Amino acid sequence: MSVSLPERLDALERVLGVEHLDAERSAAAHSVLDKARGRLRHGTDFAVVALAGSTGVGKSSLFNALLGDAVSEVGVRRPTTGVAHAAVWPDTGGGTADALLEWLQVGRRHHVSNGDRQGLILLDLPDFDSTEASNRAEVDRVIELVDAMVWVTDPQKYADEAFHHGYVRPLAEHSDVLYFVLNKVDTLDDSARDAVLADFERRLHDDGLAAPRIVASSVTSTLDIAGVSATLDAVIAERRVAVDRLIADMRAAATGLATTGAADGVSREARRAMVERLGAAAGADEAGRVVAAQHRKDGRMAMGWPPIRVLERLRRRHPISELPRA
Repeated sequence: MSVSLPERLDALERVLGVEHLDAERSAAAHSVLDKARGRLRHGTDFAVVALAGSTGVGKSSLFNALLGDAVSEVGVRRPTTGVAHAAVWPDTGGGTADALLEWLQVGRRHHVSNGDRQGLILLDLPDFDSTEASNRAEVDRVIELVDAMVWVTDPQKYADEAFHHGYVRPLAEHSDVLYFVLNKVDTLDDSARDAVLADFERRLHDDGLAAPRIVASSVTSTLDIAGVSATLDAVIAERRVAVDRLIADMRAAATGLATTGAADGVSREARRAMVERLGAAAGADEAGRVVAAQHRKDGRMAMGWPPIRVLERLRRRHPISELPRA
């Protein structure tokens, strides 16, 4: 059944009105809802695509090559890697990127004069493996907001566990808006290139991506970015990447809420608390005390000193008799 994005948002909002949902996952779902409302307020005239990757994979070189201008600092130690850098292509439909970039909290902007990728905002993100915690925090913040992600890696770092475990696997449900670039392929011969691409695809399958989209590129000795350019052109042409990202976010949030408790929407934690309170109201604690007393009496009758056993027999009342009768 085809359900529109506004209908999905309304449905999620109604679900979040149910009491006793798991607090942590409910807060996460509220965050998704707020983000979706905020993103849609800025329309879908622009597609926001982030270039993300680790140190030294050639991400900023690729960013510059796509712009045709050296606007982003290149190198292992880049003084501006702590913030995202935006390249904005004009939108002939009259849309404006300024308000959207303010919402994204991206201040560094470069406006591209040519209109070959109308309606694209391309972000060069800090390195996610930076030694600066603030840089990593900026990456995590921005990838929560962008419409699509192009993850750039190279033959030396494509198998990095921090990349797969820290980012790809948690984003597996967002496969519709994930793209991968194996950069620096000109450093490999043909057979090694094919082997690395095949191994990279296998690892992405293991991360939960059924059909990962991988392109090869080179911005080292030989400039070859045709595959990346074609990927960006396809993203712009589809004009629905923002919607796809938000739908994936809501699907993940709904799945999280559904797995926290029974089908009636009450979380396991809330159910346990309710059972404990109902038990106390019904006298279960007192009943436990009475049963424990009876158990001690039975033990004395079976194993106690003979005079104590005689004394217990002379007692007419048993603790168990104090339990209420149904």
